[in-house]
Amino acid sequence: MFGILLALMSTTSPIAPIVPTQEMGNLVVVNQADHSVLIVDPVSHSTLGKVTVGVNGHEVAVSKDGRLAYVPIYSNVGVGQKGTDGDHIDVVDLREFKVLRSIPLGKPVRPHRALFGPDGLLYVSAELDEAIYAVDTNTDKVVAKIPTGQPETHMFVITKDGARAYTSNVGGGSVSVLDLKKHALVTVIPISKQVQRISISIDGKHVFIQDQTQPRIAIIDTSTNKVTDWIELPSVAFSSAPTPDGKWLMVLSPGAHKLYSVDLKTRKVHHTFELPSSSIGLFVCPDGAFAYVSCIGSGKIAVLDLKAWEMKPTIDLAPGVDGMAFSSQSH
Repeated sequence: MFGILLALMSTTSPIAPIVPTQEMGNLVVVNQADHSVLIVDPVSHSTLGKVTVGVNGHEVAVSKDGRLAYVPIYSNVGVGQKGTDGDHIDVVDLREFKVLRSIPLGKPVRPHRALFGPDGLLYVSAELDEAIYAVDTNTDKVVAKIPTGQPETHMFVITKDGARAYTSNVGGGSVSVLDLKKHALVTVIPISKQVQRISISIDGKHVFIQDQTQPRIAIIDTSTNKVTDWIELPSVAFSSAPTPDGKWLMVLSPGAHKLYSVDLKTRKVHHTFELPSSSIGLFVCPDGAFAYVSCIGSGKIAVLDLKAWEMKPTIDLAPGVDGMAFSSQSH
């Protein structure tokens, strides 16, 4: 949707301290424009380290011990566009601030989203292969390929028990349901002509997928793998993420420069927050204290205090910021 935006200017703003929580660690931020991974202290807003990776990483996953970041090297363009085709995952040491190695995926597949499953395997979307790969990070080998049967498999979520994955197939306008134990496609759920990112409720009962043709989010019942309801929105949404208490769904609408909170009991928008332009990434920290929105054009990370429901001063980085994760490692 966005690609890399040029002619971008970043402005500074006064930084007020964020009161740290017990679980507060560091943000790991991928920057498309300068092909890097940034390790950022969300309290001081300072960049603790910067590591150059391949062209281009869009998303990042962090190991359970917080030591390593895994950056799929996707492409220098957005989904469905002509450009480079990545074929590996860069592994970044978050303490030494360096690339340790790369994990080859065997062929150009535009790997995009990466998530660790409960089984310890690293799952990564292989967009050009219409699949999810399972990678053993102990051997750096692809140990399974799970077909999605749909084009442009871009993002996905995994259930807490590790039994299922649900993929967002952008161009296919669908969600594929995958059996991660049998490495098989269960079913394909049609949604719209085009969809974008995907999230799953804390209790695992519902999957949320953003329709790109109308201002609404489809709700999929994971017990039936059917769309059972829709969340109506003021504007088209790009991504969503639940809060850890299971009460709220945070929803990003880049076109409107808005971040919405949806009450998951009423399924209605409750709060609306203004964002800098060209917002793209949405991340809720593990303790539920803050939501972060990366704004690729301005190079800012917008910060929402989820306890007070108020915006805090932005974290000012550099144009190109995209995917985010959390590392519990101290530096």
